[in-house]
Amino acid sequence: MTGLPWAEPDAIPFVGAGPGHPKLVTVAGREALEGADLVVHAGSLVNSEVLDTYAPGADRLDSAGADLETLVSEMASAYEAGQDVVRLHSGDPAVFGAALEGIDALAERGVPAYVIPGVTAAFAASATLGTQLTLAGVANHVAFTRPQGRTLDAADEHVSEFVGMGDVTTAIYLGTHAIEATMDRLLESGVDPETPVAVVYHASWPDEDIFRGTVADIAGKVETAGYESSALVIVGEAVTGGEYDRSFLYDGWAADEDETTEDDRP
Repeated sequence: MTGLPWAEPDAIPFVGAGPGHPKLVTVAGREALEGADLVVHAGSLVNSEVLDTYAPGADRLDSAGADLETLVSEMASAYEAGQDVVRLHSGDPAVFGAALEGIDALAERGVPAYVIPGVTAAFAASATLGTQLTLAGVANHVAFTRPQGRTLDAADEHVSEFVGMGDVTTAIYLGTHAIEATMDRLLESGVDPETPVAVVYHASWPDEDIFRGTVADIAGKVETAGYESSALVIVGEAVTGGEYDRSFLYDGWAADEDETTEDDRP
């Protein structure tokens, strides 16, 4: 199935639960959960308040530790029995999720599915830090990435390359446990030790925790706190706001758009 119907009848929605706070679930996601008989959710990655708030009466199946075939079988069987099934992913299913694998596996069984987008952790972290991931004159690009590890070979890691570009805000997912090694690799690659870094644990959850520092010292702060998972690492000058330029949006050209050609725009 293609497109984003958000209210497709007779199909299983793969819902982005957002970063954690129940109010950051989209309206479409909330409506899907409210009608669910069975919710297959991403274990501790999804705040239980989301389920308690929007699907208190639904059966729950924790996907943590379960293999894909088992989950697909459970969802397909419930769907074929006439139940409304929701697959609930943390954040947004498109960012370091495995939604497509589930959707394709369901399709092989003749069960249609679609995606309801969610708010990813980098956006919640940026909001709680009071900054933007892109800022004129500071950061023109954003990279969503992860460090090397079990599912990413060293040769395929590009964290140092992204940070080394200077005008990129690098959001590192799934890397809290390896933050010291990641910062060490940045230093070894020649990244300025004073490059700002922020780590947001459980962005938007009740126990949200924020650490600010630099490439040189952030690992020690996080490791002292004892966090090894469920945190988002953001590297770059945008973390502190920096000396940003004013946006062209407020510089008059947008209001005079009809009198300005594409080539004339700043």
